[in-house]
Parts: sequence; C-alpha cells; structure tokens
Amino acid sequence: MVKLRLKRCGRKQRAIYRIVAMDVRSRREGRDFRKVGFYDPIKNQTYLNVPLILYLLEKGAQPTGTVHDISKKAEVFKELRINQTKLNK
Repeated sequence: MVKLRLKRCGRKQRAIYRIVAMDVRSRREGRDFRKVGFYDPIKNQTYLNVPLILYLLEKGAQPTGTVHDISKKAEVFKELRINQTKLNK
C-alpha cells in the first residue's frame, strides 16, 4: 500500500520535511516513489503539488495524520470533492 507521508531532510535542529509517496514498509528516510511537496515547520511554509496529490489519492494512496492535516489546511480535499462531483455528473 502507498502512503503520503513526511520524509525528514535538513540538518540538526533545522528539520524540513518532504511530503512523499512511499510504500508502507519503507523506513522514514527510505526510497520514495514521488515527491509531492515540502513542509517547513520553522517558517511554517508549505508547497504542495495538488494535481499529483489528487491523482495519488484517487488511485488509493492514504495520507498519514500529519500529511492529512497539512493537506486539509491547504484545502486539497475540497478540490478532491469538486473533482468527484464533476465525474459523477
């Protein structure tokens, strides 16, 4: 199963996280399938590749709790619902 989760980058005491799609069995710094964004908790900056995230979610990828909260703040799930209603009509 594929999950959208955080991968730690940066240096000591200055963590920056990449939001990546990885296999569930991989460790945190393991190999990822796709990079879909980044999150800097110190500067409180976020960049998300929304079309790619929507594509992965439609294919069955599951976000972790933290990635879910970050995506919710960026209103990614709102766009997911809009896309799903367009497909149903």
